[in-house]
Amino acid sequence: MSRMLMQARRAAMGVPEKEILAFKGGDSANWLHLEDGVRAAVGGYHAVVDGGSLADIMARVETVPEPLSGYAHEGVAMGLTGLDCVLPWKSRFRAFLAGPGDAHVYMVHIGAGEALARMRRRPEPFLAQLDDPVLRWLVMDGYGFHQGFFARKKFVDRQIVPEFLSPYARRVFDQGVGRSIWFSSGADVSSIAARIAAFTPDRHADLWLGVGVACSYVGGVSRQEIELLREVCAPHLTRVATGAAFAARGRHRAGNPQADTDLACEVLCGTDSLGASKIVENAFASLPTHMVRPGYELLQLHLFEAFAMSRVPA
Repeated sequence: MSRMLMQARRAAMGVPEKEILAFKGGDSANWLHLEDGVRAAVGGYHAVVDGGSLADIMARVETVPEPLSGYAHEGVAMGLTGLDCVLPWKSRFRAFLAGPGDAHVYMVHIGAGEALARMRRRPEPFLAQLDDPVLRWLVMDGYGFHQGFFARKKFVDRQIVPEFLSPYARRVFDQGVGRSIWFSSGADVSSIAARIAAFTPDRHADLWLGVGVACSYVGGVSRQEIELLREVCAPHLTRVATGAAFAARGRHRAGNPQADTDLACEVLCGTDSLGASKIVENAFASLPTHMVRPGYELLQLHLFEAFAMSRVPA
C-alpha cells in the first residue's frame, strides 16, 4: 500500500493523537506507564487500519514488547471487528480469534467490544453470536471501557448507562467503566475512590471489580499504593480480588506474566499471580455444562466465594 493511501486511511479511520492523550493528567511515571498501554492498543488498531492480510497485520505488531502484547492484540481485534461491521460478508474477528488471537482471547473479546462502541453498534446481538458462553461477556466489558475512556464526561462524570443494555450487561458494562477509571485517574487510588463514590451505591461493586482487573493487568504502581487500594475498597475486596485474579489468568494464558501482576495478586488475593490464575482455572472447571444464567456471572460468583473463604475479607 502506498504511503499516501495509508495516510488517507489513518485520517479517515485512525485514532487521532489528541484523542489518545485526552485521558492524561500529567507526565509522571504512572501516567507514562498508562500511556504505553494505550499506545500499544492503538498501534494494534492502526495496524489493521493500514491494511493488508492478517499476516501483514501481525508482522506490524510483533515488535511490541511482551508485557504490552495483550494491548496490541486488543487493538487488532478492535480494528478487525470494525471492518466486520462495515464489510460483513466474512468474520475477520473469528478468524483472528481462531488464529493468532487465541492466546490473548481475553483481550481479543475486549477489543471487539471497543469496536462496537466506536462504530455505535449495540453489543449484545454481537456477543450472542459468539461461541464461548463465559468469555463472550468480555465484549461488554470492552464496550464499557471504551465509553468510560473516550466519552468520560458522559459515562463517568454524568454516569450514564445505555438504556438498551440488559440488566446483566449493565453490570459488565460497569466493570469496563471501572477499568477506564483506573486510566483516567492516573492509577491514583484516592482519585479512583472519589470517582467511584460519586456513583450510586448499587454500581460500586462492579466498578471496583474493574479496578481490580486494571491494577493487576496494567500494573505500574507500588506495593504501598496497592495496600492503600485494599484498604479503601474494603467493602468490595472480594470483587477487587476477583478482578485481579482474572487478569492474572489472562496474562498466564497469553504467556506474558509480569512482576506487577504478582504484586497485585499478593496484596489483593493473598497469593502470587500463578496461584490466582489457578483459582480462576478451578472456577472455570466448576461451571455446569448447561447454564441458566450468564456464564461469566457464574464464574465470578465462584470467585467471590473462593476469595470470601480465603484470607481476603468480604
